Amino acid sequence: GFLDHVALGNEEWNPWEGDERNELVASQQRYEANLKMIKNARAHLEETSLRVQIWGKAAIGLYLWQHIFEGHLQPADVTAQWREGSQKAGKIYFSFITGPSVVPGYFSVEAENVVLVLNGREKAKITYATQWLHYTQTLIQTHKIQHVAVVLLGNEQCNNEWIQPYLKRHGGFVNLLFVTYDYALVNEEDIFQWPLGVATYRNFPVVEPSWSMLHDPRSYPCNFLGTVYKNSSRETLMEILKQDGLDKLCWIAAREQWQPQETNESFKNYQDALLQSDLTLCPMGINTECYRIYEACSYGSLPVIEDVMTPGDCGNSSMYHSAPLQLLKTMGAPFIFIKNWKELPAVLEKEKKMSLQEKIQRRKKLIEWYQNFKAWMRQKFINTLENSFLPSDKG
Repeated sequence: GFLDHVALGNEEWNPWEGDERNELVASQQRYEANLKMIKNARAHLEETSLRVQIWGKAAIGLYLWQHIFEGHLQPADVTAQWREGSQKAGKIYFSFITGPSVVPGYFSVEAENVVLVLNGREKAKITYATQWLHYTQTLIQTHKIQHVAVVLLGNEQCNNEWIQPYLKRHGGFVNLLFVTYDYALVNEEDIFQWPLGVATYRNFPVVEPSWSMLHDPRSYPCNFLGTVYKNSSRETLMEILKQDGLDKLCWIAAREQWQPQETNESFKNYQDALLQSDLTLCPMGINTECYRIYEACSYGSLPVIEDVMTPGDCGNSSMYHSAPLQLLKTMGAPFIFIKNWKELPAVLEKEKKMSLQEKIQRRKKLIEWYQNFKAWMRQKFINTLENSFLPSDKG
């Protein structure tokens, strides 16, 4: 029913401003082209000819499986030592395994093709990730498996040099790399950008849009719940909110220390803030791309994004020239992008003039876009694996 759902709301949607129309037309065209791709892919469902086992050794694997693939896991208990699921998609039969019990050498390798989901965000994680790569290399050498793709939670400054020697193009054994953030080596041949997604390590759920989520008035024009780092643009944001008294209008809860784990109460607070706000403010952290963007989309709260490159080695690849967030921009994300938080009062002024009906249309558009985005990432992932792993007919 997804495709029928996507079609809803397009004809009644009113763009906000005339000067944005060109970008909206372009985004609509991209949106329709991607829909076409999904429809064609569904029309060409063929017999399974490829078995792929996904080893989820980083939380980003749950975003891939539960949010993008809409797959289920048994047991449902998130603290279970071993969880698994399977589904058929395109020509591929996928099985997914995750949990602390998935340890090199202590589980059965059930497919000749493997997708390894790894965390490369910091030194300790990279050490753990390389152990998995060496185990996988042994399986290739002993002909237990044939092809390997890696989905990598990359470093926030895009320092991913450590993975390069493992890639086939550098004499390694990894056929494909899907990597988060605006990694400059993305080439759409063997290295692809992958979305950061929601914070599955905090058990952020798959959210089903409800009637009230789309139609009810929301109590706050905007929200920001997060850490305010010293000398960051987040401090500027807080000053601007305070000087205009906007911190009283919006749901603002700032803290000075980052907390990796939420309490039940703080998590419920955060979800309520997304559900009760028309806009979610997304100031840049260590990287411009953050979980908050995707979590806001899940609840129909429009992300207002600080469109500024973060320091480090992230930037434009040979394929794209719209960093940061080139993956989202290429897909026509209907967000509000600003260069400086001084633009925020004008954005909120415009919000005041919007009717509930206009906001409802905007929410529909956002939620439909996000569902389409996930479906497109899924299809792209499947197509890329098929093209790389299946023997080609050229002979």
